[in-house]
Amino acid sequence: MDNSTSPQHRGGRPRVGHIQFLNCLPLYWGLARTGTLLDLELTKDSPEKLSEQLVNGDLDIAPITLVEFLRNADDLVAFPDIAVGCDGPVMSCVIVSQRPLEELDGARVALGSTSRTSVRLAQLLLAERYRVTPDYYTCPPDLGLMMREADAAVLIGDAALRASLHDAPRLGLQVHDLGAMWKEWTGLPFVFAVWAARKDYLAREPDLVQQVHEAFLASRDLSLEEVTKVAEQAARWEVFDAELLERYFTTLDFRFGPQQLEGVREFARRTGPTTGFATDVNVELLAP
Repeated sequence: MDNSTSPQHRGGRPRVGHIQFLNCLPLYWGLARTGTLLDLELTKDSPEKLSEQLVNGDLDIAPITLVEFLRNADDLVAFPDIAVGCDGPVMSCVIVSQRPLEELDGARVALGSTSRTSVRLAQLLLAERYRVTPDYYTCPPDLGLMMREADAAVLIGDAALRASLHDAPRLGLQVHDLGAMWKEWTGLPFVFAVWAARKDYLAREPDLVQQVHEAFLASRDLSLEEVTKVAEQAARWEVFDAELLERYFTTLDFRFGPQQLEGVREFARRTGPTTGFATDVNVELLAP
């Protein structure tokens, strides 16, 4: 990249987080294609750990799970028009169950420990839509381990894809897509994670933050234009074939516009009192 537009220009390389799940592979792929990766100090990790690092100041810019963003909104500014979400099914955030959801009152439900937002959404749906209060416990996101001790399990990311597409049908288990359940309930899209910058970093390096935002938007657009190629390359080292991966990448919603923002506010309104953030949330977006 030309130094006049490179995120490296002026203040050194920004410390940027990247979710190490398939759902963010298109964004990473585009960054690699455009050469922007050379300009970033990139940290790959789970959504939960990246969220903690951004909140603690160990990263300057990162994807952050929606729950943690809402809890720490005073210190963060969200990037407009980029997120990880869905407008209907999401495929990779699911409840896998041995019995109908309305029969889970008092039942053991295992929570995969990698995303507080998906866990909170599952708990909200079970409590408010199905009127059940399960006995929750946290464990590693391993479907076999979960089903030995629980009646249902909440899984996200690659583990959810493997469970819902491969393991659950083979074992005769029910799969409930959290994105589809939210859409049926509210009529709105759901946002699982947003990209955000720390306000103190934005104050020091406004141009760099703007350049990183533009780089992510360009990466997303390029990856979706060439999504067949992205899926074919990913299929070489994944257990999923290229056709399924292309369907997954195009099912995900990487936008963050007015409808997605309305979904964020509806989630905050419904879950805020039990989650520790304001129900009437004001999401501050990076100015264009």
